Amino acid sequence: MMRRALPWAALLPITAQAAAQAAAQPAPTSSLFQLLFGLIAVLGLMGGAAWLLKRLGVAKSITGAPLKVVGGISVGGRERILVVEVADQWIVVGVAPGRVNTLSTMPRQEAQAAVSGTPDPANFSSWLKQTIEKRNGNR
Repeated sequence: MMRRALPWAALLPITAQAAAQAAAQPAPTSSLFQLLFGLIAVLGLMGGAAWLLKRLGVAKSITGAPLKVVGGISVGGRERILVVEVADQWIVVGVAPGRVNTLSTMPRQEAQAAVSGTPDPANFSSWLKQTIEKRNGNR
């Protein structure tokens, strides 16, 4: 009987040591959750930083491109007309899915001259009065 008890006695310290190591290591699911939490936290920080930079307008000042969009208007579902400033020239372009066409070019103007057709929000009542008078006079 001693001979049979000896191999079991020799295996006892190995199993106790393996059990202690297994208890010291975290479960595989907890390390997976920790990894996913870290990934989500890093992606969230990157998204927040990108939003903040966009909100502050840092991306526009970094580009340093020689052109600037002065204004634009939508003329259809996916079509727009834009006024782009390049150096001392304004270029009117038509933008559609897959196409950009030059419509006209003109020398650079002051921003107020380009917006003269729009009503002044502070003087809306006089603009409305003029518009009603024009309609009544045309009939």
